[in-house]
Amino acid sequence: MELDGTDLSIVRELQSDGRLTYETLAQRVGLSRPAARMRVQRLTESGAVRVVAIVHPAVRQLSASAHLAIDTEGAAAPVAREIAALPQAPFVTLTSGRRAIMSELRTAGFQELERTIEHIRALPGVRTVDPLIATRHVKDPYLLTDEPTVALQDDVDERILAALEDDGRLPFAELAVRVGLSAGATRSRTLRLLDGGVAKVVALVRPDVLGMGFLCGFSLRVGGEAAAVAAQVERFARVTFLSTCLGRAELVGTITAESFDAVRATLEEMRALPAVREVESWLHLELVKERYDTASRPA
Repeated sequence: MELDGTDLSIVRELQSDGRLTYETLAQRVGLSRPAARMRVQRLTESGAVRVVAIVHPAVRQLSASAHLAIDTEGAAAPVAREIAALPQAPFVTLTSGRRAIMSELRTAGFQELERTIEHIRALPGVRTVDPLIATRHVKDPYLLTDEPTVALQDDVDERILAALEDDGRLPFAELAVRVGLSAGATRSRTLRLLDGGVAKVVALVRPDVLGMGFLCGFSLRVGGEAAAVAAQVERFARVTFLSTCLGRAELVGTITAESFDAVRATLEEMRALPAVREVESWLHLELVKERYDTASRPA
């Protein structure tokens, strides 16, 4: 769908705070409250934007993550769909380059991470799995970096989070019905969780909607300290995700750009860094799954 300047302003506001009231949103983008509400509904009903809660990994005990490069025997799409069905795999794409599939895993510890990787290796059609074990998430639009300052009280808090993971803009009255509390108590509980860093509500937007429809993954081999190179690469505006890791490379990340020329220019910037020894890149051809809001939810 085509977005005008007002739509883009709404998206940017919701990316910062997905639970902005329609009144506040309307004031910030210069619309009436009904017009702002109508625009948000149009964006979400079209599938271009989803407003959801992202729960802090520590709350779900997600202490381990990895990036998998997967090669297949035969068609890759059915294998990618099998991997996407795993709750431990929030991100799965079909790609160009040496490997057919790229996937991210987030698990409750390294034992579960190992079991999940072995499960993927055993899937029909999988030829090889090459993992990069993440050591630190340097840049991640869907990760809360500060530790939560409050803890979950009971299963009511869990139900609140689960409801907001499905729809981050649920009105407090409707949320109250779902969790079995009064609207006032639900509002108090929800604000405690959000203000305490347990979760944040954000707008997930398809990159192509923002005119940034070219996604390129990359891995870097570096000489010297990976942290120093990560600090440089993190500052590149088009690098939207970056992690240090162990394996065939020291850094792995994603470029989100408006054109192939912009992708090429960013890769050239990386190659020009003195400590970078090798750059491998691949294009994300089809986004099979990107669901950081539900990947960590308990079964």
